[in-house]
Amino acid sequence: MAEIEKMNLVSLDVIDERLERMRELFPEIFTEGGIDFNKLRLELGDEVDDGDERYAFSWKGKHDAIRLSQTPSAGTLRPCPELSTNWEATGNLFIEGENLEVLKLLQRSYHGSIKQIYIDPPYNTGGDFVYSDSYSDPIRHYLELANLQEQSNPDTSGANHTRWCNLMYPRLRLARELLSNDGAIFISIDDHEYKNAIEICHEIFGEANYIATIVRNTNSSKNQSLFVSVSHEYCLVYAKNIDVLKEKHADNKWAVEKNNVDEYVAKVKQLQKMGLSAEEITEELKTLTKYPRFTDFVNYWYFDERGLYRKGDMGGVPNGNPEPIFNPLTEKNDPVPPGGFRYKPDTMKKLIDEGRIHFHTDGSLPTVKRYLSENMAQRPKSIMSDDQRPDVNMLNKEFETPFDNPKQLSFIERIVSISDPDAIVLDFFAGSATTAHAVMKLNAEKGAERRFIMVQIPQPCPAKSDASKLGFHNICEIGEERLRKAASKIASECAGSSESDMGFKVFRLDYSGIEKPKPGQLTLNVMKPDRSELDIVYEMMLKWGLELTLPVEQEELAGYPCYTVAYGELVCCLAPGLAIDVLEAIAKIEPRRVLMLDSILDDSLKLNAVQIFKRVEERTGREVELRTV
Repeated sequence: MAEIEKMNLVSLDVIDERLERMRELFPEIFTEGGIDFNKLRLELGDEVDDGDERYAFSWKGKHDAIRLSQTPSAGTLRPCPELSTNWEATGNLFIEGENLEVLKLLQRSYHGSIKQIYIDPPYNTGGDFVYSDSYSDPIRHYLELANLQEQSNPDTSGANHTRWCNLMYPRLRLARELLSNDGAIFISIDDHEYKNAIEICHEIFGEANYIATIVRNTNSSKNQSLFVSVSHEYCLVYAKNIDVLKEKHADNKWAVEKNNVDEYVAKVKQLQKMGLSAEEITEELKTLTKYPRFTDFVNYWYFDERGLYRKGDMGGVPNGNPEPIFNPLTEKNDPVPPGGFRYKPDTMKKLIDEGRIHFHTDGSLPTVKRYLSENMAQRPKSIMSDDQRPDVNMLNKEFETPFDNPKQLSFIERIVSISDPDAIVLDFFAGSATTAHAVMKLNAEKGAERRFIMVQIPQPCPAKSDASKLGFHNICEIGEERLRKAASKIASECAGSSESDMGFKVFRLDYSGIEKPKPGQLTLNVMKPDRSELDIVYEMMLKWGLELTLPVEQEELAGYPCYTVAYGELVCCLAPGLAIDVLEAIAKIEPRRVLMLDSILDDSLKLNAVQIFKRVEERTGREVELRTV
């Protein structure tokens, strides 16, 4: 450590990061002027496509969209403890801001860390398009939308295919960078942009990483068409790296709970209360499972005191158990299947004693009972059906957080349940925060420890809407209140919720809190007057690539007030009065990073700081990153 470097105040430069990876793979292609593409072609050999004719997906503005994703952000995320729940302990984030800028700002802290992304972007159905990439200052556009600055006639003209592509392309490029190598992204979309979504995702994630398109039946029809009433939507599924994902799940396939299981079980109980016989209930269930919502329960038509079950074959094996079993209904031995029973005599006796054999009165072969409660998991199906009405009622009546066309909680729960139990789940079109609700609910029910990051632009509520009448100014307020109400509901309904994280930290997108001095100007204090020290601490965490949920404490070292992050991952010195004894006290905790305001340092103190933390490096064998702003 020879001198104190200035802190880099922009987000991760994706181009620089990719160039560094190329430098590791092909060091010989780099020259003083950049990259020698002729050498690169030689290195790639037969993999280079020299043909003039090739398929390409393009639209007006594509190159600008690419450049937009590559331009670093100089913004920041400001902490809002007053809007948060369980600020000190929660591992969840709710970020109010324009998602393109937020995705850029998250790159250092969460690059390659997100296991699952779910988004439900605008469907391009002709409504107002609040996301605009035509602004040279996207943070200002966001602040105007949030009514935090005087508006200057924002563009809200109807969206078209080009604008939708320009919206999604840079965001998906950045989203891919956040995904872990074993991560996956799920994108809900309808017919309007399905084709373009496939093309964009094939290009960004790679066609080889395409997993499936889920068709989601809805119980509502869209009658805009003159010919066909559309009652479905899609969910595209892509891996970050399909080979890594396949290797990870070679012995542990993706699994979800059967669709609408609670509703199906409730239907059975309702039929039982009607006094129907077992045979009559079976016939009713056969009819019920013809409906798409209950196709997962085909053959689960029978029940006993243990619950619902389907009949399973006990034969189909060569050289099986040839011993017949006694049928208590016919008081005779039942026939033995060709090849014998698949279960050994001891196992068969245990099944009979436990009442797990289904006997018939017509001479049919006996079958084993496959109970629904023991077979709840299944591979996710490419066709799913969910009822949206309960979600609408919950938001409008129970939570009093009205929201048009909310995402279906049961569907999102199913998607989130695929992820690792300790995954970080990102939704950067958060809406009413259904994804966060699903994460909290699953954590409480299954004892999981998933965390969420929600990103939502504060789109204003229409003046005469139900939400506006209830006092909500924008969608973010609806989402945050929904999460508070959801946490209370989960706590009252789930016994394991007391151990779950039901909180969330709120952050807001804003300009950097560090003032840039004009040429020739000496700025004594670079902190903007409207910013708190906590604002600066979190901005430094972002720029240094630390997670925003790490613990931050204000403490005194040698009588000097400073901020420590994660017990020494970062120490921030922002107050006047910094002295050598304070630096010595900081050195004792062996920090990984130290930030100091340049305005509180003189040349002598800078020199001492370099020497003090160089001794820490020698003692610990690791670098201490010392920076000033």
